[in-house]
Amino acid sequence: MFDWENLRFFVAVAQSGSLSAAARRLKVDHATVSRRLSALEAELNMRLVDRLPRACQLSDAGRQVFEVAAKMEENAFSVERLALAEQAPMQGTVTISVPPVLANNLFANHLHVFAQLHPGIRLAIASQAQSVSLGRREADIAIRLFRPEEPQNVTRKLGEMAFALYASSEYASASEPGDWAFVGYEAQYAEMPHQKWLQSIAQGRRIICEVSDITMQQAVARTGIGVAGLPVFIGENDPSLKRLPFDGEQFCREIWLVVHPDLRHSPMIRAVVDFAVDVVGKTFEPISGR
Repeated sequence: MFDWENLRFFVAVAQSGSLSAAARRLKVDHATVSRRLSALEAELNMRLVDRLPRACQLSDAGRQVFEVAAKMEENAFSVERLALAEQAPMQGTVTISVPPVLANNLFANHLHVFAQLHPGIRLAIASQAQSVSLGRREADIAIRLFRPEEPQNVTRKLGEMAFALYASSEYASASEPGDWAFVGYEAQYAEMPHQKWLQSIAQGRRIICEVSDITMQQAVARTGIGVAGLPVFIGENDPSLKRLPFDGEQFCREIWLVVHPDLRHSPMIRAVVDFAVDVVGKTFEPISGR
């Protein structure tokens, strides 16, 4: 009988495409993934993966094993969700994935309230821009800035995050829109809706610097170097910044909450969902709907 844990490592390699990517996903080192994969191949007495210089390619046998193993992993996650949903005591860990702009500037400010209301629940906030898989238990709940596309998940629109233009109160060109210089994103984020909106406003005017996230854009704008497009809830609460009027198109991001259907009735999950709805509702216009 083979070690089922080795099978989990094989699935990660098959889905990630390389040993290093699988190691990052499983939060272990490269050598551990390699050792586990070799052990599984030895136990099954078959070659599952061709190890190329920069990637891993499944063998014919590996593809067949992966089809079965992926279903086994999916069922294992279902068992975990079932166990979590059936936990009556309000005690345990719930992971919620939140975009950095909301995690750092909104949710972090309310954690003390949640801790007082539910001392038995350890709330883990994963601040990450990329989407996570609820089916793979990468998170129990997700907050996203776009409409979720997974039809099997339970979704709810919580509100809309409006943006506006802000600059330092000392910005020399504040009253001269033609002289504005803008703080934008790095080239790798060129396709982000926020960046496209800012470029449509700039209309050829200078992008004076490029950064990787909104928090840095806010910090740069404070120096008086240029104009940043910031969420209104951030800009209006920063006394060192002032809002600049403009006649361009208004911009906002939708805020959605996503839960796996297996967990929707779990008391712990419901507690965290109610917390997320309340936090967003206090700052943005709440909108009901499924």
